[in-house]
Amino acid sequence: MIKIGILGGTFDPPHLGHLIIANEVLNSFDLNEIWFMPNQEPPHKKKSNSIKDEDRVKLLKLAISEHPNFKLELIELERSGPSFTYETMKMLKERHPDKQFYFIIGADMIEYLPKWRNIDQLVEIVQFIGVNRPSYSQKSSYPILYAEVPNIEISSSLIRSRLKEGKTIQYMVPESVRNYIKEKNYYGSQ
Repeated sequence: MIKIGILGGTFDPPHLGHLIIANEVLNSFDLNEIWFMPNQEPPHKKKSNSIKDEDRVKLLKLAISEHPNFKLELIELERSGPSFTYETMKMLKERHPDKQFYFIIGADMIEYLPKWRNIDQLVEIVQFIGVNRPSYSQKSSYPILYAEVPNIEISSSLIRSRLKEGKTIQYMVPESVRNYIKEKNYYGSQ
């Protein structure tokens, strides 16, 4: 059975924290690939709407291009409305019956799991892998595997804020992402 890790998010923009998490989980659990899955409309937070979906996809392609086991999965951008994990994972399981899926979540989402739509059915079709995040508990009554990752306090909102303020984001995002953001003047960069 082919083992696939799913890392969902807005990736607005993708940053080194995303790549480090994916790489650590890939290697810790001997997965075959990590699929980066940009969401359409996250049900748990407001989307920034700072750039178009196709631009987020372009940035994500640039960010993952150098890792042979990192792939892009656009299933959530194919449909409109909130991106509920249960519906997405049901569709992925139907499309890829030969694959075993592992859904990667941060400790902030571990605490939020009881509020996820159809969580009891979801844990029947996917294995969660939780990663540590500062100031959040990893305790849960749901079956979760855990991956220890370096605490990297980089977020997409921090990057957008720094760009708006004219500050550098060097070493926070891959160089190709930084150059493309600058070239396209995304997020108020100059």
